[in-house]
Amino acid sequence: MDRKRSSFAFRKRSFLNPASTGYTSFILAEVESSQEGAYKWGNYLLTLADCKRAVQLDFFLGTKQARRIALRKINLLINVLTRFRDALQIEIALIEKGERSGRPSRTKKASL
Repeated sequence: MDRKRSSFAFRKRSFLNPASTGYTSFILAEVESSQEGAYKWGNYLLTLADCKRAVQLDFFLGTKQARRIALRKINLLINVLTRFRDALQIEIALIEKGERSGRPSRTKKASL
């Protein structure tokens, strides 16, 4: 029995936290090979997972319109993630500046 193995043009899994934390959060990106354009029904998936949840985003490439949508989707994700990172960097700097100046941190008030 000859089983055709799926080949990937790109496949990368990276853990999102240091191994020392013991947390298993990861990102997995998979782009199945189209076999030089002959096969358009492959798997094109992006998986984001933390310890309890996983989200899998599909990037269907089977039609011309779907390919345009897939590129728009990944470009939008990259844009939002880049802006999110920039906002995190600003907040980290502000928090660290506040810690250095000895300013007391504000705690959230408990809801009744």
